[in-house]
Amino acid sequence: MGKTRYNLRKIMERFLEKFLLFAAILLIASIVLNKISGKFGLPSLIIFLAVGMLAGSDGLLRIDFTSHRITQDVGMIALIYILYAGGLDTNLKSIRPVMASGIILATLGVVVTACATAVLVKILLGFSWLEALLLGAIISSTDAAAVFAILRAKGISLKNNLGPLLELESGSNDPMAIFLTVTIIQIISLNQSLSAIDMLTLLIKQFFIGGLMGYAFGRALPSIFNRLRLEHWGLYPVFSMAWVALLFTLCMKLGGNGYIAVYVAGMFVNKREFAHKKNLIGFHDGIAWTMQITVFITLGLLVFPSELPAVALMGFITALWLMFVARPLGVFISLAFSKYSKKEKVFISWVGLRGVVPIVLATYPYAAGIEHAGLIFNTVFFMVLISVLIQGMSLERAADRCGVREPPEPESAEPNSNMPIFYRTLRQYTVDHGCVLIDKILAELELPADFLVILIRRHGEYIKPTGSTVLQEGDLLLVHCDEESVYNAVLKSFEPPKA
Repeated sequence: MGKTRYNLRKIMERFLEKFLLFAAILLIASIVLNKISGKFGLPSLIIFLAVGMLAGSDGLLRIDFTSHRITQDVGMIALIYILYAGGLDTNLKSIRPVMASGIILATLGVVVTACATAVLVKILLGFSWLEALLLGAIISSTDAAAVFAILRAKGISLKNNLGPLLELESGSNDPMAIFLTVTIIQIISLNQSLSAIDMLTLLIKQFFIGGLMGYAFGRALPSIFNRLRLEHWGLYPVFSMAWVALLFTLCMKLGGNGYIAVYVAGMFVNKREFAHKKNLIGFHDGIAWTMQITVFITLGLLVFPSELPAVALMGFITALWLMFVARPLGVFISLAFSKYSKKEKVFISWVGLRGVVPIVLATYPYAAGIEHAGLIFNTVFFMVLISVLIQGMSLERAADRCGVREPPEPESAEPNSNMPIFYRTLRQYTVDHGCVLIDKILAELELPADFLVILIRRHGEYIKPTGSTVLQEGDLLLVHCDEESVYNAVLKSFEPPKA
């Protein structure tokens, strides 16, 4: 008995050693290759998938991985933190002008794209209408992260709030695609139909609960951080990750859409100032990248490249239909009454790259025991590859052809080093006895953007302030503020309340 236990422990140790070795090699290889590929304008998604495929059953390392269930679970967890990081990276102020257009594009646009794709899938693959709609729903969401990674690498800025619109659409159309996919799978599996009214009611319920809980949790987190005052800053990211997981699970338990909840929460967390905000956003950006790499490598391991040629022709035709017919149809119908020009709509249509969400959703039919699950997965996988290669590598040309590229800002004739700092904008303020600032965290004050505390003198020492700095009685603050009215208004708010 003791010998058996010892042998089992040895086997587990060897397994863990191999797992850690392969995981480390694949992650490092993905990051290094992504750095190299950026110079050629090749999207990172392709690199991560390629690494996984090379390591898989048909690849060089011959790692035998066939678990669709594990892939689905990894994808679900990854999407939670990818969407949350996307929300943190979204400026609520910048998307406000395009809120209506973005929401319509992320809902109606997804439905139209899915239905238009289903028409061709029905003809080409001979699927039932429900199976064709399932594939259309799976492939209907876009990946703005891939788009903006390419645009940033090329130094391209977009006109007329196109950037915020695409950002909002991508963050909010993933939950819509997930909702459609799960609903259609339930209809197929349970062999029962839902009326349009039932689906609309369920959609509104999920999005309302998800949006409301996302708003509540997003508003609460900055206040909690400003009051907790934890000893070590490393505990803040731990709390944040647990907070996101709590939000997602509670929302799903209450019948809401957990994915829209975490995205909305991220947006409202970013709206307010709080202790260690910059560090926390950087942490979640790193987590999002880790999740993306992990899920892409896992998906690459799952796919068998030898099976792709069988779906290559059908996948290629369907991908072209999606790019030139289904996606433009969804965009032009959704934005029919918007301010965007025809060329801008054409560009919005072209940047609808497919990414991680469609491939993750393509694993769902396996778990549900759908008849053509393998064909759906391989077709979607191939379509994503085609979309990323064709659309991803032509974004710069498309921006120029559609005239949506923002011209670069002219460089100043005078170097920055010679620009003087005007002393009149620098002011001093002392935290006197009874001041409301005493024992307050700097981030908690939510000061205006043009009111900057750049230095604190305390007991003869100079302190470089951060968002987590606690102000004390007797502190001398060096403040930069251009506007006299803003400075006076802020100082008035510092005064103790009158008895």
